[in-house]
Amino acid sequence: QVQLVESGGGSVQAGGSLRLSCVASGYTFTSYSLGWFRQAPGKEREGVALIDTDGTTTYADSVKGRFTISQDNAKNTLYLNMNSLKPDDTAMYYCAADSLSVGYCSGGYCYPSTNTLDAWGQGTLVTVSS
Repeated sequence: QVQLVESGGGSVQAGGSLRLSCVASGYTFTSYSLGWFRQAPGKEREGVALIDTDGTTTYADSVKGRFTISQDNAKNTLYLNMNSLKPDDTAMYYCAADSLSVGYCSGGYCYPSTNTLDAWGQGTLVTVSS
């Protein structure tokens, strides 16, 4: 059974940085498509950054140049480095995994795949104050 556990959220001022971590267990880490998603109060869940099994990364335009997704296969851990944070980045952040495709990007936006994903983490809250 695939399990994901996020950590690293917190409260920061605008312009600050955070690094989110997502530790995976229960499957072969390198064989899954992985991604970070976020959901702000009253809004739909949106994709932030995706990383495919071949290492290809994709970002939503809103975070491009500020956020970096990466993975450490030896530690079964997915990361999201977030710099130059803005109040609009305030949201619950989730990592997700799927054996086929965790999400897709179109028109500058990213979305979870329409199929039911293999696993979601419980989320970690990021709050950015102005």
